[in-house]
Amino acid sequence: MARAMWTGVLSFGLVTLPVGLFTATDDHTVHFHQLQRGTGDRVRNKRVNERTGREVKSEDIVKGYDMGDGQYVVVEPDELDDISPGRSKVVDIGGFVDLADIEPVHFARTYYLGPRGKEYFKVYELLRSALHRSQKAGIATLTMRGKEYLTAVRAQESVLVLHTMHYADEIRDPRQEFDLPRREKISPGELGTAEKLIEALSVEWKPEDYHDTYEDRVRELVASKLEGREVVAEAGPPEATNVVDLMEALNRSVERARSGEGRGGARTAAAKGRRAKATGAQDTKGAKAGKGAQRAKSSGGSRRKGAGRKQDLAALSKKDLYARATDLGIPGRSSMNRDELLQALTGTGSAAA
Repeated sequence: MARAMWTGVLSFGLVTLPVGLFTATDDHTVHFHQLQRGTGDRVRNKRVNERTGREVKSEDIVKGYDMGDGQYVVVEPDELDDISPGRSKVVDIGGFVDLADIEPVHFARTYYLGPRGKEYFKVYELLRSALHRSQKAGIATLTMRGKEYLTAVRAQESVLVLHTMHYADEIRDPRQEFDLPRREKISPGELGTAEKLIEALSVEWKPEDYHDTYEDRVRELVASKLEGREVVAEAGPPEATNVVDLMEALNRSVERARSGEGRGGARTAAAKGRRAKATGAQDTKGAKAGKGAQRAKSSGGSRRKGAGRKQDLAALSKKDLYARATDLGIPGRSSMNRDELLQALTGTGSAAA
C-alpha cells in the first residue's frame, strides 16, 4: 500500500472525515543524465557567484526580490518561515459549486483522498455518493509544504479526488496573449459539414487507447543506438489548410472518417474488424466441410488467405495498426504513417495473429 503524502481531516459542515492524500499520477518520461561529449563524464550543476564564478554554499544563499536596475530586496529564509502558514491538518470545504462551472484551466494537479481507517468508510462513501449524484465540487483550502492551495474535491467512480487549482489572478487572459480571430462569416454549408466531421470522428472516451508516441520514439532511439540501427527522422507536420480549399478539405475529411481511415475512426474500424472476424469464422466452417476441394486449390486458397489478412488489417485505424506493430517489434514503426504500418504488418507473415 502507498504511503500518504499528507494526512489530516476533511471537514464539511459539522462532519469531519480523517483522510490521507495520495499522488494520482506518475511521470513516464525517459530521463537522461548530462554528459560531456567525447568523454562520457557526468556534468553537474553548481551554484556559483555570477560575478566571481566561485561556488556558493547553500547556507550563504538568500532570496532577492528583483526591483529592477540591479536592485534587490533581500529576504532571509527564516523571515519567510515566520510568515508561512505552516502545515495545516484540515481541508475545510467552505462551499459547493457545480462541477461543470469550473473551467479545466483552473485545475493544476490531481490527488486521491482516502479514508484513514475502515471505521470512516461510511462517512467517506456518503460524501462521495452525494457529490456524484449532485455533480458538485467542494471548494476548500489546503496548506502543504509551506504553501496555501485552493482545491476542489469531487467524486470519481469509487474515490474522492482533490484537485489543486490556480487562483483567478494566475489565469492568463487569452486576449492579452495573442490576437483572437474576429467573427468570420461562415456559411450554413461549411458549419453543417464541420458538424458532420465532428460526428464522424466522435469516439467513446477510453484513455487506455492513447499513449505517448514521443516517449516510444525516445525508447526506440535508445534501442536503435544500442543495436547500431539507422535512426529514421520523423515526418514534418502537414501544411495548413487554405481558406479557399476549406470546404473541399472538410468533405474529404468526412469521407475519410466514415471509411475508418481518419484519426478518430477507431470505433468504425473496430466494428469493421469485428465483422471481418465473424465472416472469417464462417468461412472457416465452410472450409472444414469442403476440405478436399480446398486441398485441390491450396495455392489459390493461400493467396486468398493472405489477401483476407490484408483486408482485415485495412479495416483497422492507425492506432490499432501501431499497437500490432509494437507487439511484433517492427523497427521504425514510430515514424511510419498508416499505409507504411499496413505494408509492414502484411509483410511480417504473422500480422493476423
